Amino acid sequence: MIAMAPGAAAGAAPPARHTVAIEGTAFATADLTVKVGDSVVWVNKDPYPHTATSSARGGFDSRDIAPQKSWTYTAKTKGDFAYICTIHPSMKGTLHVK
Repeated sequence: MIAMAPGAAAGAAPPARHTVAIEGTAFATADLTVKVGDSVVWVNKDPYPHTATSSARGGFDSRDIAPQKSWTYTAKTKGDFAYICTIHPSMKGTLHVK
Protein backbone atom coordinates (compact mmCIF):
# COMPACT_ATOMS: atom_id res chain seq x y z
CA MET A 1 0.00 0.00 0.00
CA ILE A 2 1.33 3.43 -0.96
CA ALA A 3 0.92 6.21 1.60
CA MET A 4 -0.12 9.63 0.34
CA ALA A 5 0.28 13.01 1.96
CA PRO A 6 -2.88 14.23 3.70
CA GLY A 7 -5.15 16.00 1.24
CA ALA A 8 -3.24 14.72 -1.81
CA ALA A 9 -5.29 13.23 -4.61
CA ALA A 10 -4.02 10.33 -6.68
CA GLY A 11 -2.44 11.72 -9.84
CA ALA A 12 -2.70 15.32 -8.61
CA ALA A 13 -0.03 17.64 -9.93
CA PRO A 14 2.30 19.18 -7.36
CA PRO A 15 1.73 22.87 -6.59
CA ALA A 16 3.11 25.22 -9.25
CA ARG A 17 5.13 28.41 -8.81
CA HIS A 18 4.10 31.49 -10.83
CA THR A 19 5.95 34.79 -11.19
CA VAL A 20 4.53 38.28 -11.58
CA ALA A 21 7.14 40.88 -12.52
CA ILE A 22 6.65 44.41 -11.24
CA GLU A 23 8.29 46.56 -13.87
CA GLY A 24 7.59 49.92 -15.46
CA THR A 25 4.99 50.61 -12.75
CA ALA A 26 2.89 47.63 -13.90
CA PHE A 27 2.18 44.02 -12.98
CA ALA A 28 3.16 41.50 -15.68
CA THR A 29 1.20 39.21 -15.83
CA ALA A 30 -1.66 41.35 -14.51
CA ASP A 31 -4.32 38.64 -14.99
CA LEU A 32 -3.17 35.29 -13.63
CA THR A 33 -5.02 32.01 -12.99
CA VAL A 34 -3.61 29.53 -10.45
CA LYS A 35 -4.82 26.57 -8.40
CA VAL A 36 -5.27 26.37 -4.63
CA GLY A 37 -1.85 25.46 -3.23
CA ASP A 38 0.11 27.18 -6.01
CA SER A 39 2.50 29.96 -5.06
CA VAL A 40 2.77 33.35 -6.72
CA VAL A 41 5.98 35.37 -6.47
CA TRP A 42 5.85 39.11 -7.12
CA VAL A 43 9.35 40.34 -8.12
CA ASN A 44 9.93 44.10 -7.91
CA LYS A 45 12.21 45.15 -10.77
CA ASP A 46 11.43 48.87 -10.34
CA PRO A 47 13.72 51.28 -8.42
CA TYR A 48 11.02 52.04 -5.82
CA PRO A 49 8.73 49.98 -3.54
CA HIS A 50 5.37 48.50 -4.52
CA THR A 51 2.68 46.35 -2.91
CA ALA A 52 0.36 43.60 -4.11
CA THR A 53 -2.76 44.14 -2.00
CA SER A 54 -6.19 42.55 -2.32
CA SER A 55 -8.87 43.83 0.04
CA ALA A 56 -11.24 40.99 -0.96
CA ARG A 57 -12.33 38.53 1.70
CA GLY A 58 -9.59 35.88 1.83
CA GLY A 59 -7.26 38.27 0.00
CA PHE A 60 -3.62 39.10 0.61
CA ASP A 61 -1.27 41.99 1.38
CA SER A 62 2.42 41.94 0.58
CA ARG A 63 3.14 45.19 2.40
CA ASP A 64 6.06 47.06 0.82
CA ILE A 65 8.16 45.03 -1.61
CA ALA A 66 11.49 46.84 -1.78
CA PRO A 67 13.30 47.34 -5.10
CA GLN A 68 14.97 44.13 -6.34
CA LYS A 69 13.11 42.08 -3.69
CA SER A 70 10.19 39.66 -3.94
CA TRP A 71 7.18 38.45 -1.98
CA THR A 72 5.55 35.02 -2.19
CA TYR A 73 1.90 34.17 -1.57
CA THR A 74 0.43 30.65 -1.48
CA ALA A 75 -3.15 30.57 -2.79
CA LYS A 76 -5.43 29.20 -0.07
CA THR A 77 -8.95 30.22 -1.09
CA LYS A 78 -10.79 29.83 -4.40
CA GLY A 79 -12.05 33.03 -5.95
CA ASP A 80 -11.14 36.08 -7.98
CA PHE A 81 -8.92 38.54 -6.16
CA ALA A 82 -8.50 41.98 -7.68
CA TYR A 83 -5.40 43.67 -6.29
CA ILE A 84 -3.55 46.97 -6.53
CA CYS A 85 -0.32 48.58 -5.46
CA THR A 86 -1.42 50.76 -2.53
CA ILE A 87 1.48 53.14 -3.26
CA HIS A 88 0.56 53.43 -6.97
CA PRO A 89 -3.21 52.69 -7.17
CA SER A 90 -3.22 52.82 -10.98
CA MET A 91 -1.32 49.50 -10.89
CA LYS A 92 -3.95 46.75 -10.97
CA GLY A 93 -4.08 43.00 -11.34
CA THR A 94 -6.36 40.03 -10.74
CA LEU A 95 -5.46 36.66 -9.27
CA HIS A 96 -7.96 33.92 -10.17
CA VAL A 97 -7.71 30.91 -7.85
CA LYS A 98 -9.43 27.74 -9.07
